[in-house]
Amino acid sequence: MEEVIRFEGVDKAFGSNVIYEGLDLSIHKGEVLTILGGSGTGKSVMLKMMLGIIPWDAGRVTVLGTDITGRSDREILPVRRRLGMVFQQAALFDSLTVFENLAYPLLERGMTDEAELKSRVAKALARVDLPGTEDMMPADLSGGMRKRVGIARAVIQSPEILLYDEPTTGLDPINVRRVDELILALRKELGLTSVVVTHDLQSAFLLSDRLAMLARRKIVAVASGAELMRSEVPEVRDFIDAMNVTASELRRAGEQAHV
Repeated sequence: MEEVIRFEGVDKAFGSNVIYEGLDLSIHKGEVLTILGGSGTGKSVMLKMMLGIIPWDAGRVTVLGTDITGRSDREILPVRRRLGMVFQQAALFDSLTVFENLAYPLLERGMTDEAELKSRVAKALARVDLPGTEDMMPADLSGGMRKRVGIARAVIQSPEILLYDEPTTGLDPINVRRVDELILALRKELGLTSVVVTHDLQSAFLLSDRLAMLARRKIVAVASGAELMRSEVPEVRDFIDAMNVTASELRRAGEQAHV
């Protein structure tokens, strides 16, 4: 399978806090890969490395065929523009309308045609089932709506890869399912590669072609949901047990993804 992101022997520490030692991971074109792990294992750090906004101490990270190791922001920018990021708290500008939030990255890239801006924003909002919300302010949106606007802002830039940092955190079960289904629909409709960071096992099993488990400062397992359930890796077993989700619930989530 075509590889779009690769970590090779990556080390990373923040002072005396060692995050990774010899981390390896390969992400394939068109797949949904979910990164699992306990708090403080470096799940979100991996996403920021893919964007080239956090440097690493050793090893190599390749994104869309470009080795971004040691590159400047200016050198990485063409690669970074091919990725979209959905932040944990949506990261909307509170002083801007929904339209202005979505138009912002397009304006940053030099788009000035008003009709084109309106068309692109309307299409992005329709994709996340929020048509006609252009004039609303972030404060007027529910938590689930804010998440979907954040996804729309990422999609509007026509990325090849979408990175999701805890996309369902803080949402009620109905909105969790809505966001999960949206991630799957965007993958199918746009052919996106999706990398998801989450601690929600049911979402992970619903979404993922493969799951990667972070523990002991590296990836200790990469497998499909069914394979992960059979894993004998102690950290995998401990994580699943700690989430207090039954095997039948996880199997049912995985089956629903293919209905």
